[in-house]
Amino acid sequence: MSMRINLLPHREMRRERRKKDFVGLLALVGVGAVAAAIVVALGISQRIDAQHARNDFIRAENSKLDEQIKEIATLRAEIEALRARQYAVETLQTNRTIPVHLMDELVKHTPDGIYLKTMRQDERKITLAGYAQSNERVSELLRNLANHTPWLERPELIEIKAARIGGSAAAKDKDARRAFEFSLNALIKSADPQPAMPKTTAAPAALAAAGAAANR
Repeated sequence: MSMRINLLPHREMRRERRKKDFVGLLALVGVGAVAAAIVVALGISQRIDAQHARNDFIRAENSKLDEQIKEIATLRAEIEALRARQYAVETLQTNRTIPVHLMDELVKHTPDGIYLKTMRQDERKITLAGYAQSNERVSELLRNLANHTPWLERPELIEIKAARIGGSAAAKDKDARRAFEFSLNALIKSADPQPAMPKTTAAPAALAAAGAAANR
């Protein structure tokens, strides 16, 4: 019967065993570190993907908002255009009645002895021209336009001069009558600023009718 005797030193065996255990522990730690790195990388990748998805959503919503803003701007422009048209129509309707009111005021406040031959309107300014029997008649007309009409204000005499009407310009013509030719300005009263009104010229026949009605 044979016997086996271990001749290796006991310490050497323990040292080898510890070395193997240390190497195994290092390998285990390395595997754990790699696994942890992979998990962290996967988590970061998921967060990056989620952030990309949020960014895409925000971009899509911004595009929708841009379209809505464009639609709102278009609607505002259409509303402003409609308001401008409405204001133009209202202004036109108001301006259409102004000559009627002016003729009515002239009939009421033109004194006897005055014959109006023309009336011109340039925005708010009214220019009247005609003949008067005397300077006093013209002064009375200015006072009436300044104090007694709700449609006109600030009348101002431009010119007055002696003239002869009803005949030739010769001084010795018996058919000619001595009169005073005058012209004056006045402003149309306006509570609110009005846009520029087209220039109009009243027909001499209508003004003559107004002067004749005032003289009755």
